[in-house]
Amino acid sequence: MSSFGIERARDVLAAQPFSVLIGAQLSAYGREGVSLEIPLRPELLQQFGFAHGGVLSYAADNAITFAAGTVLGPSIVTTGFSIDYLRPAQGTLLRAHARVVESSKRQALCRSEIIVVAEDGSEKVCAAAQGSARLIEISR
Repeated sequence: MSSFGIERARDVLAAQPFSVLIGAQLSAYGREGVSLEIPLRPELLQQFGFAHGGVLSYAADNAITFAAGTVLGPSIVTTGFSIDYLRPAQGTLLRAHARVVESSKRQALCRSEIIVVAEDGSEKVCAAAQGSARLIEISR
């Protein structure tokens, strides 16, 4: 199991230029799961005012990978995931919760729910995803 904590996980997120561009932040990181939040601003919406599917997909992908990192450590990549869009995401914030379902020494299977938070604070699940991540060797 990784002894990798939330501050180090936040450093990893901050080192991802695309995550910085989107404005993603980790609000929870541990064995019980991971929460990744994205404030919804106009640049992240599609023509009807809903969060773009690519933003939802990014949230699922990164939440799944960070959840896998709670058991595998930081040197991992997503090996694949599937996502189901359940309803349009219209609100002020996206929150992706992910947790590890099963893991081995080199790979972890995770599930994620993506929740949209409305201006009044109400929450609705707008997408669900499942995916896996595996260890990689990084040569520098």
